[in-house]
Amino acid sequence: MQADFNQELEDRLVRYAAIDSQSDADSPTAPSTERQFDILRVLQTELQDMGAKDVELTDYGVVLATIPGTAPGPVMGFLAHVDTAPQFNATGVKPRVIKGYNGGDISFPDDPSLVLSPSEYPYLAGKVGHDLITASGTTLLGADDKAGVAIIMTAARHMLDNPDIKHGDIRIAFTPDEEIGRGVGAQLPKDLGVDFAYTFDGGAVGEIEYESFSADGAEVLISGVSIHPGYAKDKMVNAIHLAAKIIQTLPQSTMVPELTDGTEGFIHATDMIGGSSEMRIKFILRDFELDGLEAKGNLLRQVCAAVQATEPRATITCNITPQYRNMRYWLEKDMTPVDLARDASRALGIDPVSVPIRGGTDGSRLTEMGVPTPNLFTGMQNIHGPLEYVSVQDMAVATQLCLTLSTLAAKG
Repeated sequence: MQADFNQELEDRLVRYAAIDSQSDADSPTAPSTERQFDILRVLQTELQDMGAKDVELTDYGVVLATIPGTAPGPVMGFLAHVDTAPQFNATGVKPRVIKGYNGGDISFPDDPSLVLSPSEYPYLAGKVGHDLITASGTTLLGADDKAGVAIIMTAARHMLDNPDIKHGDIRIAFTPDEEIGRGVGAQLPKDLGVDFAYTFDGGAVGEIEYESFSADGAEVLISGVSIHPGYAKDKMVNAIHLAAKIIQTLPQSTMVPELTDGTEGFIHATDMIGGSSEMRIKFILRDFELDGLEAKGNLLRQVCAAVQATEPRATITCNITPQYRNMRYWLEKDMTPVDLARDASRALGIDPVSVPIRGGTDGSRLTEMGVPTPNLFTGMQNIHGPLEYVSVQDMAVATQLCLTLSTLAAKG
């Protein structure tokens, strides 16, 4: 008989989600925000209290721990990230539990105009009778990826309480700054010390992902000519106008995230900061193939050069930096961890589904750095916004998947 993890998962996610742990891409520190330590320290203490071994909080902001093996097998890692996305308000999260969802529209106490409807989000329609966790309407929930944290913590507690369960050594890692692409530092692969790993950072039940975007970041700096506007004729160069030209010159119908899906990549302007004398535009570039990613970088540079040519008195620079690469390039050479996850899923009566992730995970970087790390489902939906929710029952299935993976790996 499978254990009932529903109440523990609910309690954990509600507790973790209420802790502010948003990351900040403009911060140079690691972790990028001091508040991430608030949840990292909680997890460190909880792991110590449940009897995990080798528990530590590293100076680069990762909680590491070991669940000692009870049988021979590979050393396997389970990871989730503690930071929440900078794209939406994540301060003052008030998680709430909707017991036995009735299938209708869901309203939000702190924003009566907000509606989560199964007619707009079909996955929700399949969760009738489930216990759902949402925020209150003015913040995101943070199930991305505190649902993954709750799942791993629940599975860890269960394994430690039940030493008769056969599994090899399990290494746990809770990382910061995944949402800003800085969750995996140079030391982590060695400190983690595993043969392969899994991130619990996916969505719908059954998703086992081994293909992600390749990603670059770009920053365009525009320096105009500043002068008093009353005496500006033939002298002023307005950096705001040049920034607008760059945005408008980029393809709007075929290369923005709101108009692409599947395996289509995009160029996404995330921030425009500044004034008439100087503007900074930040972009993220995404494609599933490296040549497509390179082409998008070249296009952005060409657009900047073309706008620069219209106004030689301005200075426009475009700097592009690598972020992460498609994990498929490495995992397709050895699908062992992917096949193991599929076998575990089928053992639970779930048909595994593998679709490309229109994003990235800590597993993208870890895989590139030599630690094969596919991504597994948690149940979280509508992430990075106020309509985010997760089913407790979906999280329980993911917890069972974690345990089944551990047992199958020990059986070879």
